[in-house]
Amino acid sequence: MDEKRLIIAIVLSVLVFVIWQFFFVDKEAIKKSDQKQPTTPVTKEAPVSETPYVKDKEKPGVTEKSVTPVDVERPQKIAKTITVETPLYRLKISEQGAVFNSYVLKDYREKVEKNSALKELLAADSSLETVKLGFSGKSIPDLDKAVYLTEPNLDTLTVSESPQKLTFYWESNNGIKIEKIFNFSPDTYLIGFVVNIKNGSDQTIQGQLTLALRGAVPKETRMYGFEGPSALINNKVEEIKIKKIEEQSTYNGNLKWIAIQDRYFMSSIISQNGEEASMKLSLNPTDIIEAQYVQPEKIIRPGTQHQFDYYLFFGPKSMRVLGNAGHDLKEAVNFGWFHIIAKYCLLLMNFLYDIIPNYGVAIIILTVLIKIILWPLGSKSYKSMSEMKKIQPLMKEIREKYKDDKKKMNQEVMALYKTYKINPLGGCLPMVVQIPVFFALYRMLYQAIELRHAPFFLWINDLSAPDRLFRFGFSIPFMEPPYGIPVLTLVMGATMLLQQKMSPPMGDPTQAKMMMLMPIVFTVIFINFSSGLVLYWLVNNILSIAQQYYIQKKFA
Repeated sequence: MDEKRLIIAIVLSVLVFVIWQFFFVDKEAIKKSDQKQPTTPVTKEAPVSETPYVKDKEKPGVTEKSVTPVDVERPQKIAKTITVETPLYRLKISEQGAVFNSYVLKDYREKVEKNSALKELLAADSSLETVKLGFSGKSIPDLDKAVYLTEPNLDTLTVSESPQKLTFYWESNNGIKIEKIFNFSPDTYLIGFVVNIKNGSDQTIQGQLTLALRGAVPKETRMYGFEGPSALINNKVEEIKIKKIEEQSTYNGNLKWIAIQDRYFMSSIISQNGEEASMKLSLNPTDIIEAQYVQPEKIIRPGTQHQFDYYLFFGPKSMRVLGNAGHDLKEAVNFGWFHIIAKYCLLLMNFLYDIIPNYGVAIIILTVLIKIILWPLGSKSYKSMSEMKKIQPLMKEIREKYKDDKKKMNQEVMALYKTYKINPLGGCLPMVVQIPVFFALYRMLYQAIELRHAPFFLWINDLSAPDRLFRFGFSIPFMEPPYGIPVLTLVMGATMLLQQKMSPPMGDPTQAKMMMLMPIVFTVIFINFSSGLVLYWLVNNILSIAQQYYIQKKFA
């Protein structure tokens, strides 16, 4: 009974409220209130920011009363450059647009020589400006010409023990204030970044905020390894090839980050909220890629403000560094179809390096461990080869006897296999299983920044580059510069030739000749491969020769 009474009371209360609103509320007052709203149309898609904004009268560049552009013509401020020094990087930010125009990594160099300049992620002549702010439409006049003030007002900010904040702020003639706030930490490449738009004008701001990354177009097109713009959209990494930008330049979805990558380094804009947004790509005639993080359309009424929260990452594509930075940045390191195999090989290689700090030695130990894991497959393959070698005289007789009758010859050969219980593909299938491991290691050793400028021994001082003993002043066919003697590659070719000699000869003379050419072909191909990959292949060949010799002796 009490529940029924409660329900009846609620229904009657609602009816009384509806009747009161319908008959007694002053509709004229509502109409007048509506007329006071800004004339700028408001779309349902554009959320309205209603965070209050009270103008700060004390800071320079901020006026007490909003004025229109025709009321005041301000003198042009001369932009200076602020340098940010951290243990990891040296960053230069221009007050003209509050953009990055230099970003030098202190733990990496341009070349392998010890006296080489530190690695510059942007253009050395400061012509490549990045982290540029924009706003669609004409709601914020002269934003593209903005010269910001800084707080604190200094030339160099040193970040050594604790995080430091640097604020750039600018106000338009009609009272719209823009703040770009950077938060730097001494122990990470991750930079906190906040954009505040404070509407001190008498007009509504409506449009899309854009934040742009800029990078150079890769000079070389490589068969493996990605370079160019990418994004994590809807929990999936999109990698856009340069030649595909004209076909599709806009990508929409739940956007966590956008990036511009090269072989070893990347720059990225990361959304702290992971919201629905867009990445817009473009190429300019000077071979510059621009990737814009485009926010959904916003409406900011007079007297209110809106805050956009990001992180920035400019640094190495190291799985450890990206993993520590979080925000799924490690997804930017993509090893292709065999990513899982390559990822665990990289983790194991880094683990071995922590024990023995030489990546060449780590690659040798990694190769030995992989060979131990694949030993049963190799043994099965070499056993099949040994059995094939035993019946070679019988196969030769069959081919001589039925050389004019191919059908009969094939029937006799298959009968021979059946009699001796030999699978003609037994030597090939185990090798096919090992192909994914090879390709995974190739991608890993090619892309791993850990091998960049990593020395091994003697003349091999960079495991990410081809090995060259001496330097020649003339070009060599099929060889990319620098020109020299590819010692490691030649030794690898010799081991392939020895391994080919140990294998049973092909029945068809033409096929046998082609197989003998394979070591030469591989040697030419490997001339321009990184010495780290050649080292893996050489050690693998030596171990395979030892295993093959052991199996052949065992089943002789």
